[in-house]
Amino acid sequence: MRVVEGFSPNLRRATKGTSGIGRDNDPPPFPRRIVFDLFQRRLAIPSPIAGKENLPGSNGKRAPHAATEVSAMSLPRWPAWKSGLDIICILLSLPVWLPLMILLMLVTRIASPGPIFYRQERVGFCGRHFFIWKFRTMTLSAETQIHERHFEKLMQVDCPMTKLDAYGDPRLAPFGRILRASGLDELPQIFNVLCGEMSLVGPRPCTPNEFAHYQPWQQERVNGLPGLTGYWQVNGKNKTTFNEMIAMDLFYLKSMSILLDLKIMLKTGAVMAAQLCESRPAAQPGRRTAGRHSPHAQIIK
Repeated sequence: MRVVEGFSPNLRRATKGTSGIGRDNDPPPFPRRIVFDLFQRRLAIPSPIAGKENLPGSNGKRAPHAATEVSAMSLPRWPAWKSGLDIICILLSLPVWLPLMILLMLVTRIASPGPIFYRQERVGFCGRHFFIWKFRTMTLSAETQIHERHFEKLMQVDCPMTKLDAYGDPRLAPFGRILRASGLDELPQIFNVLCGEMSLVGPRPCTPNEFAHYQPWQQERVNGLPGLTGYWQVNGKNKTTFNEMIAMDLFYLKSMSILLDLKIMLKTGAVMAAQLCESRPAAQPGRRTAGRHSPHAQIIK
């Protein structure tokens, strides 16, 4: 598993036998340290059009920074009610997600040796790069370029975006498939939301390598804060094609409202439960998934 360096001077490469991120004696523990590091990271974030060294993609070439691609665009305005709604929903649901997060931390730590959390660079609002937090769901020796090549192929063909997990991915750690199928591996991104790097509802943040392959019209999906859940996630998700996902994200950005966000949040729990029930390794990777959804499907009628 690849670990990106340079996130914070206090973070070290996790080694086998460590807990959390860094060394065992690194104070303070999660979640206090994670919150501190995320706010420290936010203070150091450059402007959306600031230059930044590009990271190499899976083909060995350096992917163009997203900020360069969108710098010519007029920066979109983000509705002020978004942040307020996010904070209120996070505080109201604190008795639910905090104990669940602590439980998943223990499960991840016991089930597989290595760090509990995994961070990865993503493209956010107006092309700004940031690091998302996730529960680690793969073994320490997992090769991440396999997933990059798989997604690049899905971007070029008209077929549902089935995850490698559906075929019994051997790279997954114990309980990793359950976490990924349910979407609970994304739960630590609540702290990205608190830092203003993400919203509870919005397009899923893409990787720099993925963004480098976007067509101009597809790049418009970064004109909004990325989200933990979104219109695409509750309207088909992996049963849709890549272009259908982009169409849903653009539809949401043009139609976002408080009511729509609340509807998506309420439907997310039911969708997560359904995905967990449906998550079974497939026997034939080439088989298409039935029941594809239109990018203009209404989530609640």
